[in-house]
Amino acid sequence: MLPFVRKDLVDFAAYKPHPGGGDKSDGVSTTQVDRLDTNESPYDLPPELKEKLAWTYQRLIETNRYPDGGHQTLRDAIAEYVNESARGLPSLFTAANMTVGNGSDEIIRSLLIASCLGEGSILVAQPTFSMYAILAQTLGIPVVKVGRNEENFEIDLQAAQLALEKTQNPPIRAVFVVHPNSPTANPLTAAELTWLRSLSEQILVVIDEAYFEFSQTTLVNELLQHSNWVVLRTFSKAFRLAAMRVGYCIAHPELITILEKVRLPYNIPSFSIAAALVALQNRKLLLQSISQTLSERTKIIHALSQNPVFQVAPSAANFIFLRLKPTDSLSKDAAIKSLHQKLKASGTLVREVGGGLRITVGTIEENDRTLNHLNLC
Repeated sequence: MLPFVRKDLVDFAAYKPHPGGGDKSDGVSTTQVDRLDTNESPYDLPPELKEKLAWTYQRLIETNRYPDGGHQTLRDAIAEYVNESARGLPSLFTAANMTVGNGSDEIIRSLLIASCLGEGSILVAQPTFSMYAILAQTLGIPVVKVGRNEENFEIDLQAAQLALEKTQNPPIRAVFVVHPNSPTANPLTAAELTWLRSLSEQILVVIDEAYFEFSQTTLVNELLQHSNWVVLRTFSKAFRLAAMRVGYCIAHPELITILEKVRLPYNIPSFSIAAALVALQNRKLLLQSISQTLSERTKIIHALSQNPVFQVAPSAANFIFLRLKPTDSLSKDAAIKSLHQKLKASGTLVREVGGGLRITVGTIEENDRTLNHLNLC
């Protein structure tokens, strides 16, 4: 070990991205690979929008110049879109409520730096999005973990409250939740919302709405009542821009000012900014695919529910969470690992996490192949 490297990082497990398509060295034994493991949209940008972006790159983007470091035009456009989602309310948000990151990951890291670095720990309920804990650990921030109800995946609120009261040196300064949660696809319950609303203003509450466009359930309406709440969203899912890495945060202007100080300068490439603007300008076209995703989600859940071995949770997102009921031959963990490997060998990549498989809803053809592979397993 290099003497100047932090000792806590030696045994640290980094986030493992999906393998490249058709990488047979990783256990994929077929040339047909369906990547249903990262909750991306299965649909590329329409050709006409790609042509528009190509024109923008050729005519408007100077590659020898740094990007727009303040993201003003993009933040204005995001504010307009966010106000649309705050249904029944006047235009509440402006660019002063927005910051933009290189994916939501960068914003999560900035929030950790702004709230907890050297002063606090974070609380997460497992299973959930792994990057909260990973990013905290890379910064040397302690992570307090509580469990979830095994039936409906609601946070163990009694354990969470006890952790808030008992954790000292350092105290919990931030709570991270996903709405709906990944990998379990369940939205926050009334009880969970009541608990979040009860938290002290000394605690940062991060509500990740990466799958808002699929759930159509948002808490942005409540941000003005809770200055310690922030909402995260992304262009990587419903807007089909995973390759561009653009996420954004909606929060109180004072917190946005701090986050703008923390983030790296010129953090979003010019082409990614242009892509996000084009996506927002054409959001009605891009978001039309959501209805098919939801229809396919219903089809998959219905089909899997017919198998007595499968345990399928309701979903409010663009993915489903599949568990296995106990059998005599294998433990549940061993059975999940075996199923995961069989799917990979047949060409369907899914995510093994939280004692189950998280399966992204793909195209009709991808979903049909996945169901066929599951039936053969």
